[in-house]
Amino acid sequence: MTFVRTIVKGGRVASRLAAVASLAAMLAGCYTAAEKIEAVPSDYRQRHPITLQEGNRTVELFIGRSRGGLTPTQRADVLAFAHVWKREATGGVLIEVPSGTPNDRAADGAMHEVQSILIAAGVPGGAIAVRPYRSVDPNKLATMKLVYPKITAEAGPCGLWPHDLGPADFPAYDSNKPYWNLGCATQRNLAAMVDNPADLVQPRGETPAYTARRTVVLDKYRKGESTATAYPNESKAKISDVGN
Repeated sequence: MTFVRTIVKGGRVASRLAAVASLAAMLAGCYTAAEKIEAVPSDYRQRHPITLQEGNRTVELFIGRSRGGLTPTQRADVLAFAHVWKREATGGVLIEVPSGTPNDRAADGAMHEVQSILIAAGVPGGAIAVRPYRSVDPNKLATMKLVYPKITAEAGPCGLWPHDLGPADFPAYDSNKPYWNLGCATQRNLAAMVDNPADLVQPRGETPAYTARRTVVLDKYRKGESTATAYPNESKAKISDVGN
């Protein structure tokens, strides 16, 4: 009698173990399918995220072999470069001067003028470095390059098509998911157009309120007057006045 009970009890344990193994296999199959689905996110912001990294801003100056200085337009370019450097640079300015080229002597003379403009615009002299470089193509005019590092936003690359859009023997085709390249151009354009890449991560700090204007508005509010701004000649330049 004891022997029969042991057999029955062992059979129950074996059946329970088989059920547990079957359930584990089913769960493993579901987990694998979930991994395959999440491998290609439906959100284009996850497929093509905008990342912040350090890049370079470069301005090139074309210096002819017979000219030892800058043109008025080039002086304006250098001055604008210095003003933007103070706002967004994460490092010093590097001046790359061509060497061993027909215009290397003229570029060396123009380099001193560039340094003077940068220092006069507020760039510290210790933050300016000069480095000669050799042009790869002797038939191409070697330019003087002004470079500084800055934070840039990047997305992409775009134009990747890992799978066919038409009928294919691929599970993603039957899942009604967006194709991989969808939304990449939008993300890349947004990254290129944003003025401050940090705005994509967090809002800017608030500046102090304009005290003079706030005082005027509060004073009108206390007197019970309208706080709307009154512009001179407000009734002019209306669409109804066109042609009059």
